[in-house]
Amino acid sequence: MYGLIGKMLAQPGRRDELVRLLLAGTGAMPGCLSYIVAHDAANSDAIWITEVWASRQHHADSLKLPAVQAAIAAARPIIAGFGERFETTPVGGVGI
Repeated sequence: MYGLIGKMLAQPGRRDELVRLLLAGTGAMPGCLSYIVAHDAANSDAIWITEVWASRQHHADSLKLPAVQAAIAAARPIIAGFGERFETTPVGGVGI
């Protein structure tokens, strides 16, 4: 498996809009075992995205999907920047 945990910063006051856009493109992503978007409790403009994929290749392939490309294009003007980013190797757990 392949995992990613990353922090994304929205333009001031636009976090909820960014969350909606990111979640809009997640309907059918083959190999995606978990995709969670969460508010940062300490920063009202930040979100955390936690992803678990069957493989690194599944993640790479997802970035080419039309729905994902559309979500990225719509979100780009709302993204103010990025924070920490961690790659992981998930070994088990429970999804939402």
